[in-house]
Amino acid sequence: MKAIAVFNNKGGVGKTTLLTNLSSYLAIKRNRSILIVDADPQCNATQSVFSDDAVAKLYTRKSFTLHSVVKPLAQGKGFVGTIKPQRCPTFGIDIIPGDPALSLEEDVLATDWLQATAGNVRGLRTTFLFTQLLSHCDAYDYVFFDMGPSLGSINRAVLIASDFFLTPMSTDIFSLKAIENIGTSLSTWRNKLTRALDDFEDAESELEIANPRWKLQFLGYVSQQYTAKTIRGEKQPVRAFEQIAKKVPTLIDTALIKKFTNTKLDAAGFLLGSIPTLHSLIPLSQLSRKPIFELRGTDGVVGAHFTKVKEYEEIISKIADRFESQLKALS
Repeated sequence: MKAIAVFNNKGGVGKTTLLTNLSSYLAIKRNRSILIVDADPQCNATQSVFSDDAVAKLYTRKSFTLHSVVKPLAQGKGFVGTIKPQRCPTFGIDIIPGDPALSLEEDVLATDWLQATAGNVRGLRTTFLFTQLLSHCDAYDYVFFDMGPSLGSINRAVLIASDFFLTPMSTDIFSLKAIENIGTSLSTWRNKLTRALDDFEDAESELEIANPRWKLQFLGYVSQQYTAKTIRGEKQPVRAFEQIAKKVPTLIDTALIKKFTNTKLDAAGFLLGSIPTLHSLIPLSQLSRKPIFELRGTDGVVGAHFTKVKEYEEIISKIADRFESQLKALS
């Protein structure tokens, strides 16, 4: 099992759309066993895969959500003993639904992080809560974390638990700044966590976490939401986007690859794919609660949309190939 955080602290870059479609493609087309953990208090992944009625039932029936994992630990009651994911047949995945109440625990996690960096056992146990969650997930090939656009305490705990992080990014100046922020924050968190763990002679038994350590690596990035033109039969970004896109590889190499991988691959090898602006396909997918590559005429696809759906399936197939190849190369 590999845990992958889909993360960018800039909002509006298509994190959830990429996560749900990539995980669904791996499940439906590649027969991988997939769990999505919706760690965003806005619950975008949960709302993307379930109908409004299904979402309403989840919360009115007080079903198992990610808050069911976080709340007991925040109250000092210890780690959760079992997990109860929900099945989503249309996407072919299991999901631990998000919960708006998760935002209520952000301050607790932030306070416990301060205690953790001072070598406090309770603070460190809370910091590793998603690591403990993953100990219940060995039946899956991949666990994907959907995350909100922040550098807050929930996301920090997710990244500490994850094996890899994948960064979707739009082609704009703000995404460039976000990459710099990610590199700086991750470096700071890694150094503080490592120092705190060094104070324990037997961290595993004291924290009840197997091999507690920082293990996060940068897996790659996906460029999204650019306007494409066709040159010699290939889709390429128009000039305004191209100027910014040229700056990305150098920044990725400096801020992420050199700091968070053990490989000699250059930045070009970390570009897993590029997805142009999809226009109406995304709302059609959201309305039908189906992955984009599974959209049909009954879902509102008409005319040229059929070609776009086919093009998207080809794109997400190549991203899936590069995703799994990159995992093998870095593992």
